Amino acid sequence: MKQFPLPQASPAELGFAPGPLAQLEHLIEQHIAEGRYPGAQIALARHGKLALFKSFGDDRIEPARRAAGDATLWLLFSNTKVLTMAAIWSLIEDGKISLNDCAADYLPEFAAHGKGEITLFQLATHQAGFPNATVSRETWADHARMRAEVCDFSLEWTPGTRVHYHGRSAHLALAMVIEAVTGRDFRHAIHDRVIAPLGLAGELFVGVPESAQARCADIHGPAGSEVPGENSAAFRSAGLPGSGGYGTARAMAAFYQMMVGSGRLGEVRLFSPRLIALVTRDFTGERGDEGMAGIAMHRGLGPHLRGTGPLIRGLGSLAHPATFGHGGVGTSYCWGDPESGVSFAYITNFVAPDPWHSARLERISNLVHAAID
Repeated sequence: MKQFPLPQASPAELGFAPGPLAQLEHLIEQHIAEGRYPGAQIALARHGKLALFKSFGDDRIEPARRAAGDATLWLLFSNTKVLTMAAIWSLIEDGKISLNDCAADYLPEFAAHGKGEITLFQLATHQAGFPNATVSRETWADHARMRAEVCDFSLEWTPGTRVHYHGRSAHLALAMVIEAVTGRDFRHAIHDRVIAPLGLAGELFVGVPESAQARCADIHGPAGSEVPGENSAAFRSAGLPGSGGYGTARAMAAFYQMMVGSGRLGEVRLFSPRLIALVTRDFTGERGDEGMAGIAMHRGLGPHLRGTGPLIRGLGSLAHPATFGHGGVGTSYCWGDPESGVSFAYITNFVAPDPWHSARLERISNLVHAAID
């Protein structure tokens, strides 16, 4: 079996204080004992080495409980957006596209309904003007239909005038740009341009093949609620570009180690330092995100940043202002801190509502920040 790209080291060797990490594990175990979620997985890395990788609880509860393990693949929800954007980054560095290009430059029919001037930058920073659009289930296995439905999206407001989280819509459009430019299924492009070069094939998927689907954790939610993901082969193979990736926590920690390493993971140079500096820049400042209760999310080109304000989602208020990352609805957060060289991933399999969800993310991430020496 191919060696994982992050060699193992002890937390002490990598400069982590033991007390906060013990509290972190205790808190997750407490959540599971309270029935907050069936299972979870965490991974913590620094300076290109893996300090902690641990699974908790169960990845499935029906028809019988199954313990979560190192091989479990967890639904990443919107953590997937950063992987999709990484394929866009690769096309920028290849000189094939520019952030200032319009999506309609590659998808001429996307210009319908007044969308002709929407740029890739506006899509990436959640300023494109159609935050609630999505596609039908029929498109999951029919990307010609997906392209047609994406190009038929209608505007809800003038592009560029607001910041409002685009849950699925923007990254569906970006995935269609990837297909138009590369001539390949966006799932294969993300694998070949991002996942495989980093040595993460087998632990990170945008579109899970049939051979790996038995490893997928089931996703759960409150009784009677509509959970945004589903436990079907069709959903897992679809690899929706804004919400349908699967992976292990250590794979996501490794991805963010690449980012805090200025585009390099071990001997692999995936991106240039200038590209990483660009995509982790704060482009939206103190403008409130209307899809995030008005919180200033400090949007980069994929991840968002901590910034210096009193409120931030998921990254922890103790985070260095340059810390960047992304979350998955009601379940998870993954991030990197370029100041300390730390990356962290926390993934669960239950879509928990706010305010509890955001409150627990604050505590989880703050315990990691408190452990950094």
